[in-house]
Amino acid sequence: MNFIEDLKWRGALNQVTDEAGLLEAMANGQIGAYVGTDPTADSLHLGHLIPFMVLKRFQNAGGKAVIIVGGATGAIGDPRPTTERQLLSTEQLAINEVGISQQVTKLFGSDGTKIVNNNEWLGQLTLPEFLRDYGKLFSINVMLKKDVVASRLATGISYTEFTYQILQAIDFLQLWRRENVRLQIGGSDQWGNITAGVDLIHTIEGNEAPAFGLTIPLMTDSTGKKFGKSEGNAIWLDPKKTSPYTFYQFWFNQSDADVVKYLKYFTFLSPEEIDGLAKEVAENPGNRLGQRRLAQEVTRFVHGQAAVEEAEQLSAALFSGDVSELTTEQIGDVFAGVPSFDITSEVQNIVDFIVAAGIDKSKRQAREDVSNGAIRINGVKIMDLEAMVDPSANYDGKYVLVRRGKKKYFLGKVQGTVL
Repeated sequence: MNFIEDLKWRGALNQVTDEAGLLEAMANGQIGAYVGTDPTADSLHLGHLIPFMVLKRFQNAGGKAVIIVGGATGAIGDPRPTTERQLLSTEQLAINEVGISQQVTKLFGSDGTKIVNNNEWLGQLTLPEFLRDYGKLFSINVMLKKDVVASRLATGISYTEFTYQILQAIDFLQLWRRENVRLQIGGSDQWGNITAGVDLIHTIEGNEAPAFGLTIPLMTDSTGKKFGKSEGNAIWLDPKKTSPYTFYQFWFNQSDADVVKYLKYFTFLSPEEIDGLAKEVAENPGNRLGQRRLAQEVTRFVHGQAAVEEAEQLSAALFSGDVSELTTEQIGDVFAGVPSFDITSEVQNIVDFIVAAGIDKSKRQAREDVSNGAIRINGVKIMDLEAMVDPSANYDGKYVLVRRGKKKYFLGKVQGTVL
């Protein structure tokens, strides 16, 4: 399959300005494609990963990958569908630019990938030059019809955000000239901005100038929920904001209804491999083989093989209950979502400790659970009613991990410990 056919098979193509023209340009020699991202945070999240996966496929098909970290456009703000963005300080933008540049370098490698900052050219434009050389070429009538702008007319949009599409069009023109970029890739909400760039290139360089736009469908799960959200929180690519274990678990916990779609989109497995996994998911869903492969592939792409191995080690420890060898940091990560309670560093009798923690409601129940071997402290079964719990004994004195029964965990946090 060629680049476009592969995207269609994977469900990763929404619109393309000129499919035949793009394939012809790719066949006639290496051309560049670009994805832009504004440094509105110090890390990318899964929403950003969506267009980057398509750019990586373009690179794998023999194209040149170019990434814009929008130092200039980030200072303006891409219009949201409903509200105006809060402007970031120059200092915060600089911090964010560094973090995102490091992440995209890790994803794409340094060989053959160009990372640029659009402040190189937009930062040099004077206002008269902007209005004379570019503003004169854009029709207000056309700009008002762009999807995001049209959606904001009822609530209002500032002139600053209104002009964003011109700045993005200038980006495409500059990369067309500087880096042989012929294709811009973006989400479906970027179609208006992308076509503005194609039109600008045709206006300045001529109608025969090869310039193309491609967008990706809005990614949703089987319930219609926008992809990339976990209980309302973003899944970040920065391991300090979302640990590799949590990242791995996000993918491993995908439903059977979604896993094949995500295997197609977020992995570089061949159609034959994915069809085999799809059959396995349909015939043996309980094995979660598709989810495990999905988690392995995406975690490896974002964080590396060592992160995959650690995530699977932690998963096995959680499943078996053998948590005694986990580090303090791993305990805080793996059990961040279980019921927690605050404790002091005071040594307590096991029965008193369980009742004070709210794990059992009465001493009678607590004594029964201990005697029956239903209680484990830091992975060790406790059956002695006179046993003492010393919070300083494990995990650097920060945590006491309690398991009641086979699967119910509770995490005691020594006062002052922050997860």
